[in-house]
Amino acid sequence: MTKKILIAEDEPSIVVALEYLLQRSGYDVHIARNGDEALKQVEAHVPDLVLLDVMMPLRSGYEVCKRIRERPDWRHIKIVMLSAKGRDAEVNKGLAAGADLYITKPFSTREMVEKINSLLDS
Repeated sequence: MTKKILIAEDEPSIVVALEYLLQRSGYDVHIARNGDEALKQVEAHVPDLVLLDVMMPLRSGYEVCKRIRERPDWRHIKIVMLSAKGRDAEVNKGLAAGADLYITKPFSTREMVEKINSLLDS
């Protein structure tokens, strides 16, 4: 069965690059451009992994992460938080909210795909 990934990101260039690479890697990719849309997409498609930007319109990545972790039927979803904020406090906040991984921007898209493959294989 094809693994589903939700890219919750409001930066178009990041979305295009990740969507292309992930689809080429065989994933079923969905897109959300703000926090509210991200939660609606999770509800509609129940992805295996969410790439979650910390700073999005309407609802932050932290809020979305906490909401996903509150639902027992969504606890299996892997969450990778993406942020330009790389200070220890921000990383710790993301991990405390329930993220499996916290990656700071800019990042190598190829390395990102490798990390995603690793998370979904575990």
